[in-house]
Amino acid sequence: MRHDMEFATPIPLHRARPPGSPETLALFGEQSLEAYRSGMQQCMDRVQRTLSRAQGPCSGVAPHELQPAFEAIDLDRPLNDLDASLEEVQRLYLDHAVYFHHPRYVAHLNCPITLPSILAEAIATPLNTAVETWDQSAGATLIEQKLIDWTAARVGLGEDADGVFTSGGTQSNLMALSIARDSACEAMPGHPGNRHHGLPPNYRQLRILTSEVSHFSVQKAAALLGLGYDAVITVPSDASKCMDIGALETELNECDEAGLIPFAIVATAGTTDFGSIDPIPAIAERCHQRGIWLHVDAAYGGGLLLSRRHRHWLAGIEQADSVSIDYHKTFFQPVSCSACLVRDRRQLRHITYHADYLNPRDQAEEGTPDLVNKSLQTTRRFDALKLWMTLRTLGAERLGDYLDEVIELAQQAYRAMRQRDDIEVLLPPALSTLVFRYRPDGVDDDSDLDTLNQQIRQTLSRRGEAVVAGTRVDGRFYLKFTLLNPMTRVEDLMALISDIVQVGEALVSSSRPPIVWSTPSC
Repeated sequence: MRHDMEFATPIPLHRARPPGSPETLALFGEQSLEAYRSGMQQCMDRVQRTLSRAQGPCSGVAPHELQPAFEAIDLDRPLNDLDASLEEVQRLYLDHAVYFHHPRYVAHLNCPITLPSILAEAIATPLNTAVETWDQSAGATLIEQKLIDWTAARVGLGEDADGVFTSGGTQSNLMALSIARDSACEAMPGHPGNRHHGLPPNYRQLRILTSEVSHFSVQKAAALLGLGYDAVITVPSDASKCMDIGALETELNECDEAGLIPFAIVATAGTTDFGSIDPIPAIAERCHQRGIWLHVDAAYGGGLLLSRRHRHWLAGIEQADSVSIDYHKTFFQPVSCSACLVRDRRQLRHITYHADYLNPRDQAEEGTPDLVNKSLQTTRRFDALKLWMTLRTLGAERLGDYLDEVIELAQQAYRAMRQRDDIEVLLPPALSTLVFRYRPDGVDDDSDLDTLNQQIRQTLSRRGEAVVAGTRVDGRFYLKFTLLNPMTRVEDLMALISDIVQVGEALVSSSRPPIVWSTPSC
């Protein structure tokens, strides 16, 4: 090797190429700020134009109609032009996007989002902050931690509580049940713990109990944890679709008789279809008596923590060992923005791994707050800024009021729908969902009603007039309104009911059934 070689002084990137050249505009930095400003303005203009001319919550496009446009695109041949790229995005995405803020979007647990949260995205995304370690995030770490502490205090978990932001309720439930499993196995005589030695020999005896109408992510978590779907015992629900405590007692006793090990009970605070809230205090009592981990899935109902009218519906949640919260549902935040909380921060050790290049053990012992130490994920976006800016700009009570408004909307719509002879509403709303079906005179066969209501849903979607959810209850098909938009009024819903009836009447009177798509168009 030559030791007399002279090395040129490195030239900063923004001086290495002429200002305005394509190379300087490709990556974000000081040299591209003007292009960033111009490009952001173009994006905002397109969103504004698209929303201002939208006639409904979706275009009604079917998958087989849009797919050819994608097949014609060669990703190895770039357009090399922002205007052309935006025009392509307009054609492929914006023109056919589903608009959750539209009053006729009443399908899933998607909410309109706060303006401060959108602005937070505009700040966090360009900087591309990664919050797994302090040296990548600095103040972002403390913002997330402050929000975790605030949420845990709202729940009432106590001073030893902690948690971390997650991608959503599915990840939060997986994380909580993973910790519950490892905590239970660690306590087994003769077993040194799962992290180093894997599951104990009797792992096939482990059981999770949850309501028959709880979220599917409980079964999914059981499979990912090596226990399998069969490790989940679904407890029958009562007439209100809440976990039946008598049935829970029966299942626990049967576990005892069969030599099974119930290590976790999942109580749902807001089931997806019915919004029902399990009797958390009674479930917590059984958990404490038997030393079973209590996890509360409050992905949907967690927003009640901010409600001035209905906070008491979450009574008992403070007794949970872990809690799932989806801010991107009833806190009106963009996806993804969620959290998993635990009562005892020491339990987070079950998911900690120290890597020398990232979060070495000595760094943790010195007190460096590396969030990766308590997260299933390594790389994570700075999602906490969205909630932070919302709370600091609007306040928590405003969000609680929004949820109270949609709860009242659901109750008003229920009363109005009950006045109709051709609409069968299954249950009064527990939160903000309504499960119902069109049932006209002369159509009494359940199979015919299933087909009719499926076709009503598909017809409205195909026309781009409404996005209504569908579900099955006891094997029968129902329509569902999921209401998370405080700007929607009961008049909007009654007009939609009238359209549902009108479409249904046309289908009943038609001698030729409409096309049934294997996949709803939107």
